[in-house]
Amino acid sequence: MNAAVTPILENLRSQVRAAPSSRRLGRVSGVAGLIIESDGPNVGLGELCLIRSERDNFSVTAEVVGFRDHKVLLMPLGETAGLHAGCEVAACELPLLPVVGPALLGRVLDALGRPMDHRGALPLDRAGAATNRPPHPLRRQRIKTVFETGVRSMDAFVPVGCGQRLGIFAGSGVGKSTLLGMIARGSSADVVVIALVGERGREVREFIEKDLGPEGLKRSVVVVATSDTPAPLRLRAAFTATSIAEAYRDAGKNVLLLFDSVTRFAMAQREIGLAVGEPPATRGYTPSVFTLLPRLLERAGAGERGAITALYTVLVDGDDMNEPIADAVRGILDGHLVLSRALAHFNHYPAIDILESVSRLTRDVCTPEEVTLAGRAREALALYRKNEDLITIGAYQQGTNPALDEAIARHEPLRNFLRQSVDERVPRAQTYHHLQEAMS
Repeated sequence: MNAAVTPILENLRSQVRAAPSSRRLGRVSGVAGLIIESDGPNVGLGELCLIRSERDNFSVTAEVVGFRDHKVLLMPLGETAGLHAGCEVAACELPLLPVVGPALLGRVLDALGRPMDHRGALPLDRAGAATNRPPHPLRRQRIKTVFETGVRSMDAFVPVGCGQRLGIFAGSGVGKSTLLGMIARGSSADVVVIALVGERGREVREFIEKDLGPEGLKRSVVVVATSDTPAPLRLRAAFTATSIAEAYRDAGKNVLLLFDSVTRFAMAQREIGLAVGEPPATRGYTPSVFTLLPRLLERAGAGERGAITALYTVLVDGDDMNEPIADAVRGILDGHLVLSRALAHFNHYPAIDILESVSRLTRDVCTPEEVTLAGRAREALALYRKNEDLITIGAYQQGTNPALDEAIARHEPLRNFLRQSVDERVPRAQTYHHLQEAMS
């Protein structure tokens, strides 16, 4: 290239770089329920727009949730008092997430990755990766290493592997949050990422200070979207927490992702789907809900390096373990843990129903001796439950069935084994020692 031309080209390049980018603008044309309609701008699904009116000193951020008759459909992320037809709609960049590293630990963020704990700003680095793809199925590491939860009944009967995804199924008020706090404090993870999606506002601080505690918070990142936030923010909180967990996993960390709850995530998507005109399908849930669930849940698990061990709570409707969301999630995950209201009524905590819970990776992460011991204990518990009515009313005569006699003798030691105080952490080796004693 001619040496005289080169400086001119470089000058032109610098001018192009410094030139302001073109603004994509539109105008509000109407409001229908939760949906704001606008003529333009040229945006895609999931993008954010700023709606503003200089006349009324009004502004609100909104997310693009659909299109209809050449109109852009937006759902606001804040208060809409002051909104009127003709407000300017400007496309804006997706928010940046905080730099993932030691400085992020112990922080509480909102759905957009902004600090909520008044402990100062965080450096921003990369765009919010709401659309990250799950790891390639042939490049995922196989799950062979056990993940210690510190909860005796889980480690013995529903063992979890590093990179496994497990569902915790329960009705309301059965101890899900308390169990998550126990696991967060007692697990063997390097980093804990906690997503509180659709939680009651009162419970957020209670979970952080009481269930998680200062020790648990030191190695945790908490992402919060309470039940009063708009549906797009509840969805975005789930993706923000998953993106942060992915960044730690890609750095080679052993990450624990605690997600509470998938049901409220699904309800947020149902709210958006119905607002944009999707037909209700199973029990009012729109088809997009069942499309979005695997896109979120498959992003966790083992990667090429590092792993995300994920526990997702499912708030079952009316304690029905086969309701649509529970059924869909159970088919995607690698096991399920059922919390029983009947056990909670007997002051049995954690209220884990061992006989209804299963891990699909038990034989991959446990030794044959551990599998045999847990199997014997499970058989004894199942046989006792089958004959519990006869035993309770005194209709069973001891000596009639030797296996049942043994189950009766083991029942009280096993019940004591399955109970655990909130502040107690039991190492895995000690767990099997205690189980062996209960079965001796």
